[in-house]
Amino acid sequence: MLALVKTQKGEGFIEVKEMPEPRPQPNEVLIEVKACGVCGTDIHVMHDEFPYWPPVIMGHEFSGQIVEVGEAVTMWKGGERVVSEPHTRACGKCYLCRSGNIQICPEKRSPGWGIHGGFARYVVMPEHLIHRIPDTMTWEQGAMVEPTANVVADMLERARVEPEDFVVIMGPGPIGLTAAMCAKVEGAREVLITGTDADEALRLKTAREIGVDHVVNVQQQDVEQIVLELTDGRGADLVVDCSGAPAAISMIPRLVRKKGRICGIGLTGNRQVQLDWDMLMKKVCDLYFNMSTSYSSWDRTISLIDKKIDVEKLITHKLPITRWQEGFEAIETQQALKVILYPV
Repeated sequence: MLALVKTQKGEGFIEVKEMPEPRPQPNEVLIEVKACGVCGTDIHVMHDEFPYWPPVIMGHEFSGQIVEVGEAVTMWKGGERVVSEPHTRACGKCYLCRSGNIQICPEKRSPGWGIHGGFARYVVMPEHLIHRIPDTMTWEQGAMVEPTANVVADMLERARVEPEDFVVIMGPGPIGLTAAMCAKVEGAREVLITGTDADEALRLKTAREIGVDHVVNVQQQDVEQIVLELTDGRGADLVVDCSGAPAAISMIPRLVRKKGRICGIGLTGNRQVQLDWDMLMKKVCDLYFNMSTSYSSWDRTISLIDKKIDVEKLITHKLPITRWQEGFEAIETQQALKVILYPV
């Protein structure tokens, strides 16, 4: 089968090449991939900025249909439409696994960087990580479940959106725009999203199109003043950073209210952040750091996508894996939001 492979360590070294079709182990299912989204992690792997074990088939945001099950599989049968959590090779023995936190087990190796992933015709996954998707859901919507589940786990389950919250989202990329949609359907009174001049052409334009209440270009407007005016001087109930930009993160202490909540989703790429720690202490804020998804976030996400949020509005490019370079470049130059690749 043709697959998009990171062939060796270093900058670049990605190519579409023939790879053996995988075979399921006794506790695994073989999935025919129907659609797979490009994640920021894939871009980081291309640039040698994220851990990976080459040669490895890239891609982890996939949807597909089961075509074969291993002899020990009891929960699934051929023909079922599925998505999968990426938490493969968690050890099951450490205190994190035993306390239900397999997503941050130090032994974990997810598809796309730790094991073979979804930019191919077939992928195998353990049966305990699979979730069904309804017949009413498109394959493209299914490919959006994994990134949306991150938002659900981080913002809805941990930091929580309370009824009538004023929510600020830092960063209008696919995760930030998804967070804005999720905040609204979960009861936020108003949502404000921030971006820069570079975001105007596509990202901030899309934010306006999907109905975000307040869209602020921080290079043209004073976001602190706007937030205070909209909240009677209190500040935001919840600030969610989806940007990973040190300058954006540094703004957060001035935007959040006393006894407010801060949710970190974006990674900085190991860049240093200047943060007014004393201001946060004096505001007695709750600060939530996050990584990956929980089991419960997946079924909740599937329901949200199927019934309440239109994630397909964030898909700007649909390409075969043979045109992966076009998709990756569009993401890096901010000409794309979400890129979906299809097997050939």
